Amino acid sequence: MSQARFLSTPSQTVGPYLSIGLPWEDGPTVVPEGTAGAVWLRGVVTDGDGALVPDALIETWQADPEGRFDHPGDPRGARPGFRGFGRCPTNGDGEYAIRTLLPGAVPGQAPHIDMSVFARGLLHRVVTRVYFPDFAEANAADPVLASVPERRRHTLLARRADDGYRFDVRLQGDGETVFFDV
Repeated sequence: MSQARFLSTPSQTVGPYLSIGLPWEDGPTVVPEGTAGAVWLRGVVTDGDGALVPDALIETWQADPEGRFDHPGDPRGARPGFRGFGRCPTNGDGEYAIRTLLPGAVPGQAPHIDMSVFARGLLHRVVTRVYFPDFAEANAADPVLASVPERRRHTLLARRADDGYRFDVRLQGDGETVFFDV
Protein backbone atom coordinates (compact mmCIF):
# COMPACT_ATOMS: atom_id res chain seq x y z
CA MET A 1 0.00 0.00 0.00
CA SER A 2 1.48 3.34 -0.99
CA GLN A 3 1.46 6.34 1.26
CA ALA A 4 -0.50 9.31 0.03
CA ARG A 5 1.38 12.55 0.06
CA PHE A 6 -0.60 15.66 0.84
CA LEU A 7 0.63 19.10 -0.05
CA SER A 8 -0.61 22.34 1.37
CA THR A 9 -2.85 24.46 -0.77
CA PRO A 10 -2.47 28.20 -1.21
CA SER A 11 -4.18 30.48 1.26
CA GLN A 12 -7.42 32.00 0.11
CA THR A 13 -7.95 35.71 -0.21
CA VAL A 14 -11.02 37.48 1.14
CA GLY A 15 -12.19 38.64 -2.30
CA PRO A 16 -13.42 39.27 -4.92
CA TYR A 17 -16.58 37.37 -4.03
CA LEU A 18 -17.03 39.13 -0.69
CA SER A 19 -18.92 41.87 -2.52
CA ILE A 20 -21.57 39.27 -3.37
CA GLY A 21 -22.11 37.62 0.00
CA LEU A 22 -21.25 40.12 2.73
CA PRO A 23 -23.19 43.35 2.02
CA TRP A 24 -26.66 43.78 3.41
CA GLU A 25 -29.36 46.25 2.44
CA ASP A 26 -29.03 48.72 5.33
CA GLY A 27 -25.32 48.12 5.96
CA PRO A 28 -24.25 51.66 5.06
CA THR A 29 -26.93 53.09 7.34
CA VAL A 30 -25.65 53.14 10.91
CA VAL A 31 -28.34 55.76 11.62
CA PRO A 32 -31.55 56.34 9.63
CA GLU A 33 -31.97 59.24 7.22
CA GLY A 34 -33.08 62.35 9.07
CA THR A 35 -31.23 61.52 12.30
CA ALA A 36 -30.12 64.75 13.96
CA GLY A 37 -26.36 65.19 13.68
CA ALA A 38 -25.94 62.44 11.06
CA VAL A 39 -22.86 62.70 8.86
CA TRP A 40 -21.54 60.75 5.90
CA LEU A 41 -18.16 59.06 6.03
CA ARG A 42 -17.15 58.70 2.38
CA GLY A 43 -14.01 57.74 0.56
CA VAL A 44 -12.33 55.54 -2.00
CA VAL A 45 -10.18 52.44 -1.70
CA THR A 46 -7.06 52.29 -3.89
CA ASP A 47 -4.41 49.62 -4.36
CA GLY A 48 -0.64 49.97 -4.34
CA ASP A 49 -0.60 51.44 -7.84
CA GLY A 50 -3.28 53.98 -6.95
CA ALA A 51 -5.93 52.12 -8.96
CA LEU A 52 -9.47 52.17 -7.58
CA VAL A 53 -10.66 48.93 -5.97
CA PRO A 54 -14.25 48.36 -7.16
CA ASP A 55 -14.94 45.23 -5.11
CA ALA A 56 -13.69 45.99 -1.61
CA LEU A 57 -15.85 46.01 1.50
CA ILE A 58 -15.62 48.53 4.34
CA GLU A 59 -16.83 47.69 7.85
CA THR A 60 -17.02 50.24 10.66
CA TRP A 61 -17.51 49.85 14.41
CA GLN A 62 -17.86 52.80 16.74
CA ALA A 63 -19.14 54.18 20.00
CA ASP A 64 -22.21 56.42 20.14
CA PRO A 65 -21.82 60.20 20.61
CA GLU A 66 -21.42 59.65 24.38
CA GLY A 67 -18.63 57.13 23.88
CA ARG A 68 -20.77 54.10 24.79
CA PHE A 69 -21.50 50.82 22.99
CA ASP A 70 -24.69 48.79 22.68
CA HIS A 71 -22.71 45.76 23.77
CA PRO A 72 -22.56 43.76 27.00
CA GLY A 73 -18.75 44.08 26.94
CA ASP A 74 -18.88 47.85 27.51
CA PRO A 75 -17.43 48.14 31.04
CA ARG A 76 -19.74 51.07 31.80
CA GLY A 77 -22.79 48.98 30.86
CA ALA A 78 -24.49 48.51 27.52
CA ARG A 79 -26.28 51.50 26.03
CA PRO A 80 -29.09 50.03 23.88
CA GLY A 81 -30.28 51.66 20.70
CA PHE A 82 -27.17 52.57 18.70
CA ARG A 83 -26.06 49.88 16.28
CA GLY A 84 -22.59 51.37 15.84
CA PHE A 85 -21.77 48.97 12.99
CA GLY A 86 -21.74 49.75 9.28
CA ARG A 87 -20.87 47.76 6.19
CA CYS A 88 -20.55 49.07 2.65
CA PRO A 89 -19.12 47.57 -0.53
CA THR A 90 -17.21 49.88 -2.83
CA ASN A 91 -18.87 50.69 -6.13
CA GLY A 92 -17.34 50.56 -9.61
CA ASP A 93 -15.40 53.74 -8.83
CA GLY A 94 -13.94 52.33 -5.60
CA GLU A 95 -16.23 54.55 -3.48
CA TYR A 96 -17.95 53.74 -0.19
CA ALA A 97 -20.33 55.80 1.96
CA ILE A 98 -21.59 55.17 5.50
CA ARG A 99 -24.13 57.41 7.28
CA THR A 100 -23.44 57.64 11.02
CA LEU A 101 -22.95 59.98 13.97
CA LEU A 102 -19.63 61.30 15.19
CA PRO A 103 -18.41 58.99 17.94
CA GLY A 104 -17.77 60.14 21.47
CA ALA A 105 -14.55 59.54 23.34
CA VAL A 106 -14.02 56.08 24.78
CA PRO A 107 -12.15 56.34 28.13
CA GLY A 108 -8.48 57.04 27.42
CA GLN A 109 -8.96 57.39 23.65
CA ALA A 110 -9.92 60.13 21.22
CA PRO A 111 -13.20 59.78 19.34
CA HIS A 112 -12.58 57.42 16.43
CA ILE A 113 -14.19 54.83 14.19
CA ASP A 114 -12.59 51.42 13.79
CA MET A 115 -12.51 50.33 10.15
CA SER A 116 -11.88 46.96 8.57
CA VAL A 117 -11.14 46.65 4.86
CA PHE A 118 -11.70 43.44 2.92
CA ALA A 119 -10.43 43.25 -0.66
CA ARG A 120 -9.16 40.84 -3.27
CA GLY A 121 -5.53 39.97 -2.79
CA LEU A 122 -5.74 40.24 0.99
CA LEU A 123 -5.42 37.05 3.01
CA HIS A 124 -7.04 38.75 5.99
CA ARG A 125 -8.88 41.98 6.56
CA VAL A 126 -6.78 45.02 7.35
CA VAL A 127 -7.78 47.25 10.26
CA THR A 128 -7.34 50.97 10.69
CA ARG A 129 -8.86 53.85 12.64
CA VAL A 130 -10.55 57.03 11.48
CA TYR A 131 -9.86 60.09 13.64
CA PHE A 132 -11.55 63.48 13.19
CA PRO A 133 -10.03 66.97 12.99
CA ASP A 134 -12.72 68.30 15.36
CA PHE A 135 -10.98 66.63 18.31
CA ALA A 136 -7.40 67.94 17.98
CA GLU A 137 -6.75 68.02 21.74
CA ALA A 138 -8.07 64.49 22.28
CA ASN A 139 -6.17 63.27 19.19
CA ALA A 140 -2.92 64.67 20.63
CA ALA A 141 -3.47 62.63 23.84
CA ASP A 142 -4.63 59.39 22.16
CA PRO A 143 -2.10 56.60 22.91
CA VAL A 144 -2.86 54.64 19.74
CA LEU A 145 -2.46 57.65 17.49
CA ALA A 146 0.69 58.67 19.39
CA SER A 147 2.17 55.21 18.67
CA VAL A 148 2.09 55.94 14.93
CA PRO A 149 5.11 57.77 13.47
CA GLU A 150 4.19 61.44 13.15
CA ARG A 151 4.86 61.49 9.39
CA ARG A 152 2.16 58.81 8.89
CA ARG A 153 -0.56 60.02 11.28
CA HIS A 154 -2.27 62.02 8.54
CA THR A 155 -3.35 58.71 6.94
CA LEU A 156 -5.63 58.18 9.96
CA LEU A 157 -7.26 61.60 9.90
CA ALA A 158 -10.52 62.19 8.05
CA ARG A 159 -11.02 65.45 6.19
CA ARG A 160 -14.12 67.61 6.42
CA ALA A 161 -16.57 67.45 3.52
CA ASP A 162 -19.83 69.24 2.79
CA ASP A 163 -22.00 66.51 4.29
CA GLY A 164 -19.57 64.90 6.72
CA TYR A 165 -16.05 63.55 6.28
CA ARG A 166 -13.80 61.97 3.70
CA PHE A 167 -11.46 59.11 4.51
CA ASP A 168 -9.61 57.46 1.63
CA VAL A 169 -7.89 54.11 2.11
CA ARG A 170 -4.63 53.29 0.31
CA LEU A 171 -3.84 49.57 0.64
CA GLN A 172 -0.13 49.80 -0.26
CA GLY A 173 2.55 52.06 -1.64
CA ASP A 174 3.20 55.76 -1.21
CA GLY A 175 0.73 57.21 1.28
CA GLU A 176 -0.36 53.77 2.47
CA THR A 177 -2.96 53.99 5.21
CA VAL A 178 -1.65 52.89 8.60
CA PHE A 179 -3.05 49.46 9.48
CA PHE A 180 -2.91 47.85 12.91
CA ASP A 181 -1.97 44.28 13.82
CA VAL A 182 -5.07 43.13 15.71
